[in-house]
Amino acid sequence: MEYKYEKLNDKIYVCASSDHRFGTDAFLLAHFSEYRQKDKACDLGTGCGIIPLIMQKSRPPQITYAVDIQEGAIEQLKLGMERSETSGIVPVCADLKELWEGAPLGQLDLVTCNPPYKAVNAGYESVITAQRIARHEIMCNIYDVCESASKLLKFGGRLCVCNRPERLSDVIDAMKKSGIEPKRLRFVSKNPDEAPWLFLIEGKKGSKPFMKVEPQLYIRTENGFSEELQRIYDTGKEEK
Repeated sequence: MEYKYEKLNDKIYVCASSDHRFGTDAFLLAHFSEYRQKDKACDLGTGCGIIPLIMQKSRPPQITYAVDIQEGAIEQLKLGMERSETSGIVPVCADLKELWEGAPLGQLDLVTCNPPYKAVNAGYESVITAQRIARHEIMCNIYDVCESASKLLKFGGRLCVCNRPERLSDVIDAMKKSGIEPKRLRFVSKNPDEAPWLFLIEGKKGSKPFMKVEPQLYIRTENGFSEELQRIYDTGKEEK
């Protein structure tokens, strides 16, 4: 396996490979989650650990469990951590459907997940096992993600996920069936002339129904990356 170290800032590096890599959606989800220093958090299906590592750039949570079923993904996270200055990241190799021995059930403030976007039989499936697991609901589906997040979250805890617009009804249904009420939704487009290619959604465990739809986020303008996206890339989240 060939590894490449991607620099997030002078202190944080991500170990990427052809099996476990990352894209813009990870930065958007980390920013959207509005993580706090006091949070106890978990990233399900963490891959190379990109979301927990992004969170290290600016006031990271006091602890972040980084969970993935693939040993190779967890190994890459550990390699990234070895080259970085991190605090509070706990790598966990486990099936998110079963969680792990000693999992902090009912204790977490925040769970994030960048889940497989495609249903198991939808579209072209890569012949590379790791990529199939990342892209298609082979090892878990959105209902598994929401059920496990509900077990980990305390009352009022938040689940933040991203997905393709065609899966929005599935994600909302999965949240509600797990006792997580969708509260905040934001669509992402490449530019103002194109339909959204991604959405970001936050749900709260045990909350009452009421969902806020936030202004759309645009990736590019006629001058290149939008100012908002550039701030997200630069800091991990916007300063408030």
